[in-house]
Amino acid sequence: MTMREVEKTPDVEPSPRHSHPLRMPMWGIFLALIVAGLSYARAFFMPVVLAVLLALVFSPLRRSLERIGIPTSLSAFALVFSLMLGVLTVTASVAVPASEWISDAPQILRKVELRLSELKPVTDTISKINDGIDKVMDGGPVATDPRQQPAVSTGATAPDASKSQVVVQENTPQSYIMQVVASTPAVLAQFVFTMILLFFLLASGDLFLEKSVQVAPTRVEKARVVRIIFETERRLSRYLLTITLINLGLGISIGIAMWAFGMPSPLLFAVIGFLFNYVPYVGAMVGVAIAFAVGIVSLDLGTATIVAAVYFTLTSIEGQIVTPWLVGRNLRINTVVVFVAVMFWAWLWSVVGMLIALPLLVTLRAFSENIPALKSFAAFLSDARGADLKPYSESRESG
Repeated sequence: MTMREVEKTPDVEPSPRHSHPLRMPMWGIFLALIVAGLSYARAFFMPVVLAVLLALVFSPLRRSLERIGIPTSLSAFALVFSLMLGVLTVTASVAVPASEWISDAPQILRKVELRLSELKPVTDTISKINDGIDKVMDGGPVATDPRQQPAVSTGATAPDASKSQVVVQENTPQSYIMQVVASTPAVLAQFVFTMILLFFLLASGDLFLEKSVQVAPTRVEKARVVRIIFETERRLSRYLLTITLINLGLGISIGIAMWAFGMPSPLLFAVIGFLFNYVPYVGAMVGVAIAFAVGIVSLDLGTATIVAAVYFTLTSIEGQIVTPWLVGRNLRINTVVVFVAVMFWAWLWSVVGMLIALPLLVTLRAFSENIPALKSFAAFLSDARGADLKPYSESRESG
């Protein structure tokens, strides 16, 4: 909107109910309570939210199976069983190399530090230059001779060295394995709960849709409820199907590249590229860091840098070219909103939160676009090419 259009926009007095002085503080308290509740009961809400999102994704496929004569319960069981089989297959294929990486984690970290120590002369030179610049800016003398540096007490370094030794002794391979083993029952229980709830949601058919339509007071509201649910299912299914295929191609490309450079466990790198790419931005950065660290241990420093650069290039091609071209305008979301959402849900629900952050944004945008009062919020969630306020503006003019 240009400045001339803004000047021509008539001033509208806000409604009295929107100008209540306690309205914004009450909304802030309400949102804070929601966040606190989601954090406190995360063990319950995580599988529930994940099951609802998966039900929205698989509902169109369930209806397609019903049209060809397959009963609802049987189609729900087939979909849930196929999903469980896929998850277990991926887990079993990477369990052995992943367990080896976990058990060798302290040794890998020490080897990385040893390889990075080769860059110590360069870092020392840079630090000396920075120290000289700081002293010149402060107006003090520049001490180039190490003998002119202030003496450091040797007694103060002994506790630090002992502390570092304690940390190294505590971070043994057995401690890493015990941490993974201790968290396995809780993760397995949440996975089973998610699959059971997903089965019940799919087996119930369109029961929740029918109940929502019955609750709506008018025919217009009933039509809007149906449109919102169907639009949300369509967009979420399209998004996750497209992203899954893109991630599959990216994982295969990364696995082939790692194999070509002689990296260990290229299959594990393929799975990392496939799974981590569900988390926008953060997943790619973590994958590059893992490739660089493993490359330093298994190869030389220069080759490890090339391997990390290849990983970064593949993810950049996927993120900047492939995904925008295949996903389409209707599913593009503001990158700043995506990054903030991923960080927020990672802080709230850790790994599961990062995985569901973008599907939740897609669902929220589809929901907002079908409610006139939330059209502006839907446009805010969209990127520059996906934002479109014309329908809402026309509805205001017609109203």
